[in-house]
Amino acid sequence: MGTQHLTRDGYLLFSSRIVRLFAYGFLSIIFALYLAEIGLTEIEIGALLTLTLLGDAAISFWITASADRLGRRSMLLVGSGLMLLAGLAFGLTDVFWVLIIAAIIGVISPSGNEVGPFLPIEQAALTQIIQDRQRTAILAWYNLAGSVATALGALSGGILSQAIHSAGASQLMSYRIILFIYALLGIALASIFFKLTSGIEVKNTKPSQSIIKTRLGLHRSLPIVLRLSGLFALDAFAGGLVIQSLMAYWFHVQFEVEPAILGGIFFGANALSGISALAAARISEKFGLINTMVWTHIPSNILLILIPLMPSLGWAIAILLLRFSISQMDVPTRQSYTMAVVDPDERSAAAGVTNIARSLGSSLSPSITGALFGMGLTSIPFLLAGGLKIIYDLALFFSFRSIKPPEERS
Repeated sequence: MGTQHLTRDGYLLFSSRIVRLFAYGFLSIIFALYLAEIGLTEIEIGALLTLTLLGDAAISFWITASADRLGRRSMLLVGSGLMLLAGLAFGLTDVFWVLIIAAIIGVISPSGNEVGPFLPIEQAALTQIIQDRQRTAILAWYNLAGSVATALGALSGGILSQAIHSAGASQLMSYRIILFIYALLGIALASIFFKLTSGIEVKNTKPSQSIIKTRLGLHRSLPIVLRLSGLFALDAFAGGLVIQSLMAYWFHVQFEVEPAILGGIFFGANALSGISALAAARISEKFGLINTMVWTHIPSNILLILIPLMPSLGWAIAILLLRFSISQMDVPTRQSYTMAVVDPDERSAAAGVTNIARSLGSSLSPSITGALFGMGLTSIPFLLAGGLKIIYDLALFFSFRSIKPPEERS
């Protein structure tokens, strides 16, 4: 099942995903290298990345909790403005306290993955305009589109920054040009959101429920969303130890890999992750969403542990690519499951709360990785990340295997 069931709004949401994830991938390859180039230590880089993710979580909390009430389209436009702000601020100054403010207020992705309020609101909007039986497949295509865009962004950012440097510009200037292009892509994103219609806005078919909503924007589904959020935060904390910017930095330090080659490596990795997300839709139809989330994720985490143990660059790249080829099967299934087990008018809030939990979990990790890198313990983040992710997988399975989405209850 492809994207033939999408409405015009659906195609616009896919387009926004592509533009945004291209921007995130475009920036992620050089972001930690840029921070090192302006004189930050590894500990300071880790701390700044932590503040970036914390700020994204705070912004997301406010925007997504208000989206169903104030308008999903309006909140998406606010997010794109904050993306523009962050790109300009980081590109125009190297003053540490200014960067901290920009990191907290703006929307910028050091991981190459989704940050900010966009994903929760778009998930809710997509789920509203498609049928339950189409949900996992559409979200799989949605994730594939994002992974391919991230891959192309990573390749483009690495090649462009090296080309600018080779043409005579300083390394610092080449990185700053990437940041300015990131800011321009925030404007492109806003132009897409302007075209969305009222079809994506929440239709409150149960007006009385608005009276009993909690401050999180949830009512009936609050307990299950909080349980999911706790587990997702653990998974995100583990993933935050090895976000794409830090992994690219690790390859650069460990094997002296140049930006253009880094772009090629993560182009392949993100392309494979997109294919794995697409495969998840078919697997989940046969085995169920929870089983697909768990039993495809554990092998990928074992491979993550093996990356720093490889004896050469070639072997490390091979294990990285193998890991990415199965690593994202849990993403569309996780998103689909969350949307399935909550009421329609809770979807933006549920996606927002779980996404914020992930952002908070991942925000603490880069500072730990920065400190470990600074002490020369470069393998430890990979080992910790893989081990914690396996614990998350097993806890998720035993906690939620009996709670079925609508399409699996029959």
